[in-house]
Amino acid sequence: MREKHFFVSDLHLFSRRSHAHLLAEDLFRAAAGAKTFILGGDIFDFRWTTLPSVAHTVEAALEWLRRLVEPHPECRFVFLQGNHDAHPRFTQELDAFSQTVSNLSWHPFYVRLGRSLFLHGDAAESPQMDHARLDVYRSRWSGDLKHGPMANRLYDAAVAAHLHRAIGAAAHPTWRVVRRLAAYAQRMGHSLMNGLRHVYFGHTHTALADYRLGGLTFHNGGAPMRGLQFRIVEAVV
Repeated sequence: MREKHFFVSDLHLFSRRSHAHLLAEDLFRAAAGAKTFILGGDIFDFRWTTLPSVAHTVEAALEWLRRLVEPHPECRFVFLQGNHDAHPRFTQELDAFSQTVSNLSWHPFYVRLGRSLFLHGDAAESPQMDHARLDVYRSRWSGDLKHGPMANRLYDAAVAAHLHRAIGAAAHPTWRVVRRLAAYAQRMGHSLMNGLRHVYFGHTHTALADYRLGGLTFHNGGAPMRGLQFRIVEAVV
């Protein structure tokens, strides 16, 4: 039987604009038949959480992971952090939790499996992004301050008017994102020269399949939000 590997990102669980809570059966079905399941960042959203506090959200996030990971001991789960779930409190708890579960590991930036590199995608926010700059970028979301009701209403209005798609396309044009990610990968030591062929990423919320640039093929599963496309991506390793 052919081994299967899956990548999913940008669920933004606990944000009220996310529809990811409707995907539980799909995620469980994929995990049940997978050798590897990579959670590619912004799986949880600590800044836009609807729960009473960041502490409550950390607890709920760990419980969500437990329910996904423990019933599928034959599947290797890899959790990659994104800008919305790189909160220091969650990082500490995630590290402790991963040490109690044999089939879960986590990485702050990326993981390389065979011919493929998996990362959240926020490395595309700067043409010279490295890990120090990425930590600084993510620190904007790492406080315990949540967005309040007014900010949520404004965001809801933008989604209803489909402005989030237009803003996303303007902020993250695909041609620029893939070029920056290819450059970042090379700075991290991953390129065509050592066998890299595929890059799987999220962050932009723009679904992308088999986008080719300079010998690399890029993939993005999008995000489960109103007006956006989303899919669980089967990866090549």
